[in-house]
Amino acid sequence: MGYDEIPLSLDELRSLSLWSADSAEQALPLFEAVAPDDLRPRAAIEAVREFGAGGKRTKQIRTTAWGALKAAGEIGDPAAEAAARAAVGAAGSAYLHPLAAATQVKHVVAAAQYAAYAQELASGDPAAADAVIRGAVERVPPVVREVLRRFPLGSPGRSRLGELHRALETALRGD
Repeated sequence: MGYDEIPLSLDELRSLSLWSADSAEQALPLFEAVAPDDLRPRAAIEAVREFGAGGKRTKQIRTTAWGALKAAGEIGDPAAEAAARAAVGAAGSAYLHPLAAATQVKHVVAAAQYAAYAQELASGDPAAADAVIRGAVERVPPVVREVLRRFPLGSPGRSRLGELHRALETALRGD
């Protein structure tokens, strides 16, 4: 199935990447508290931040994203795993494709969504996730909102992660 193309500039991807890196970095202490010597999630955030600051979109971003994903699978702590997945989401934001596909929305929301989930898992309080989402929405650059609005609604599923995705996406699409 072919998808229509959506206009998407490198500068817009850079803004998205920086916002995503900031979102993921908020959850990073939850990972590092459990695995202080495992730098894979931090490396993914740093790689995408370098791209966002004007660097090239290199293979290093993908490589560090895979490393952070492996770290998530190995950690054995749900909050730390979600924090590592926030780093994966941040790195993935650099690879938002200009296709009118609902699946692309995850590249916009994943870092903040997983950071929120990590805080909720760490605290045992859904209000912690809500606070992370509010903070992400308050910090979002207007250009990220504009980019998201070009895409169809995401398809987040029915899990708690899906609920967080919907809340974040709805707030970002609003004014």
